[in-house]
Amino acid sequence: MDDALDETLSAVGPRLRELRRRREVTLAELSEATGISVSTLSRLESGDRRPNLELLLPLARVHSVTLDELVDAPPTGDPRVHMRPVTRHGMTLVPLTRRVGGIQAYKLVIPAGTAGREPDPQTHEGYEWIYVLDGNLRCLLGRHDMVLTPGEAVEVDTRMPHWFGAADDEAVELLVLFGSQGERAHLRARPRRKENTQEPPGAERPTTRD
Repeated sequence: MDDALDETLSAVGPRLRELRRRREVTLAELSEATGISVSTLSRLESGDRRPNLELLLPLARVHSVTLDELVDAPPTGDPRVHMRPVTRHGMTLVPLTRRVGGIQAYKLVIPAGTAGREPDPQTHEGYEWIYVLDGNLRCLLGRHDMVLTPGEAVEVDTRMPHWFGAADDEAVELLVLFGSQGERAHLRARPRRKENTQEPPGAERPTTRD
């Protein structure tokens, strides 16, 4: 077998495990949804069972990803990112990254008319960085109840009870960075230039002419 193909197929198992854990689904629940036995799913994730179309098609459907995403197919010359929206709990989630593991980026759209929904704070492993693109976001973090407006951001340790929703009758659009293992978004800024920096001896100041 071609070494590149063998390497690609070997990477499918860890990718399937990451997708399942990201969705917080057990092997038994995935088995019920796909009709694939728990033992087969376990062997797929561990790499003891080689994937085939008969197994990958129902898994791609349940995980709401394409076969290309499952096997990390090489690019075909089209540089565009083909985003596939997923609807969960009435919200639209658009993945912006394709790799498995590490920090994942999403665009999240909370539809209009959901402001009266009763908050249901949740906890899970990971860390989120949320930036409001449009609309007003109601954000519950532990004992804090706040409203974020466009241009504002918040960092969330997701082990803390948290909940997000529309603050009014308008839709809300968010940019979300999520690290399932607690990875945080690192912001880098250029150091501020010191105003009173002394010049070395003999240095001449630039002059201007009228």
